[in-house]
Amino acid sequence: MRSLLVLLLAACTHAWQGASGAALLRTQRASTPLMKHNDYFQRIQRAESGRLRLCVFRSNNNIYGQVIDDTKGSVIAAASTMEKDLRETPGGNCAAATVVGKRLAERALQKGIDRVFFDRNEYKYHGRVAALADGAREGGLSF
Repeated sequence: MRSLLVLLLAACTHAWQGASGAALLRTQRASTPLMKHNDYFQRIQRAESGRLRLCVFRSNNNIYGQVIDDTKGSVIAAASTMEKDLRETPGGNCAAATVVGKRLAERALQKGIDRVFFDRNEYKYHGRVAALADGAREGGLSF
């Protein structure tokens, strides 16, 4: 009888502690902030200041550029070496990147955008990425 009472008491105590531990765990998960990279906070700060983002993506064979409005989450202007008239020429060189930068600047200026910040997307500012930036500057964008 005594052992049955001890087992019952232990089971009730364990259930009570488990419920409060789970509730405590749930409140801790809800109150902890998400871990974000510093680039995320810088991007949000720049978007709130009114500048749009010129984002670059570079693959082995092509290069892509977009002007993005982070407050709306929409692409304002875009250009790449995959466009019909640039597809015949090789897209993996600096000359093609400069042409893409100029086209992107032209399309952004048509939409009334002249100031952006350059998001090199963790690529080194060298070679095709720098050529796209120089082409965009030559086309009239300032960053």
